[in-house]
Amino acid sequence: MYKIIFLICISLTIFLAHSAPENAAVTQIPGFNGTLPSKHYAGYVTVDASHSKKLYYYFVLSERNPSQDPVVLWLNGGPGCSSMDGFVYEHGPFNFEKTGGLPKLHLNPYAWTKVSNVIYLDSPAGVGMSYSKNKTDYTTTDTQTALDSHKFLLEWFKIYPEFLSNPFFIAGESYAGVYVPTLSFEVIQGLDAGVKPTLNFKGYMVGNGITDETFDGNALVPFVHGMGLISEDLYQDVVKECQGNYYIPANDACQTKLSKVDDTIDGINIYDILEPCYHVHGDNSSDIKLAKSKWPASFRKLGETERPLPVRTRMFGRAWPFRAPVKAGYVPSWPELFNGARRVPCTDDEVATIWLNNEAVRKAIHADPISAAGNWELCTGKLRYGHDVGSMIPYHKTLTARGYRALIYSGDHDMCVPFTGTEAWTRALGYRVIDEWRKWLVDDQVAGFLQGYDKNLTFLTIKGSGHTVPEYKPKEALAFYSRWLEEKEI
Repeated sequence: MYKIIFLICISLTIFLAHSAPENAAVTQIPGFNGTLPSKHYAGYVTVDASHSKKLYYYFVLSERNPSQDPVVLWLNGGPGCSSMDGFVYEHGPFNFEKTGGLPKLHLNPYAWTKVSNVIYLDSPAGVGMSYSKNKTDYTTTDTQTALDSHKFLLEWFKIYPEFLSNPFFIAGESYAGVYVPTLSFEVIQGLDAGVKPTLNFKGYMVGNGITDETFDGNALVPFVHGMGLISEDLYQDVVKECQGNYYIPANDACQTKLSKVDDTIDGINIYDILEPCYHVHGDNSSDIKLAKSKWPASFRKLGETERPLPVRTRMFGRAWPFRAPVKAGYVPSWPELFNGARRVPCTDDEVATIWLNNEAVRKAIHADPISAAGNWELCTGKLRYGHDVGSMIPYHKTLTARGYRALIYSGDHDMCVPFTGTEAWTRALGYRVIDEWRKWLVDDQVAGFLQGYDKNLTFLTIKGSGHTVPEYKPKEALAFYSRWLEEKEI
């Protein structure tokens, strides 16, 4: 008994000796008056000292068992969108209540930190509260972003070495469908080369993520047909003229039919086809409230998020993110198409913008002042971003062939990155089905469907969810997240 107690004491001493740096501890959070269920840390990691290129992170320890629970790196997409989006609106520790001034914060019962340690990383430099003193760094690519994020991880684990033995996962959504596989690949290359510190990398998750321009670009027509948004006659006309190639129209007849599809679905919310689309000029929140107040109560309920304090409103114009109207035969670059989509939605992110641009908040969460890092924006326009790595399918094949676990999930009412494309490319990998298409449950209710493949690959849908799954379906999101991390059946 004495030896057991002695070993426990030694282990605890070692853990405490390498505990997180106190100067990074977040001790008070403006807008929150309660007791935090776990410790928070935040700050910067310099990834290029010569340019003073600094990436901002916010680290929330698990409420359960931080010394044993997985460490998960979370990345939002864009390219150019802050991962504090995930912190504020999706699976962070708080629900934010709009007050007209500084928001009030309440504990989120479906926070992913219930079961894991989570690092929210603003990447690349220029995004969120990450920045560089050399503005040439704001011209970047997928490759450079992955290299910088890998450098961040290596330096971060030097600061927090007590978490090196924890299982480590990388997760993200939307354009993080590129960020996550490319960073995961950098991590395994570093492991192969013996780069220190040695990360205990186990796998990755991608939610409604772009993957391959052909699969994703061809996904929308089958999606809108299956959802009953276009007529059978129009669908058959498009199939006949385009021969399954909707991404780059091969002829003018195909382009004409696709333009008719565009016109038909114009005005539908691309991030959730059930959620109302706000046709309001400008971003005036009072105008938004006035417009919404005129809808029938039953319509206002359609597609609303299930978070107890919904604070975000999106307004949309044209619907197709992956194919702007182009001349037949013209092949635009992927960033040209995807960045074009980012100019379409007008997003009201007032709560996050107020909170993260409050200097008292920034000081409390160890973010540099606005004078140094600039204003926080949900998605920045300062980047010149190049997609230089092509399809993500070879990355997924390499990672899964090496035995790393992969969960690819889709909110099934998202028209931005429709599940039809994601289901198609996961099936096209040619892996053997080991868990045939079936429903999965939360509280004895069908929460979605999944198909499991060998090589640790799972494709999963979340019924009724839009683009940002933890925002629309927080309970279901925590359920599949925790089950998957713990290698339980979803």
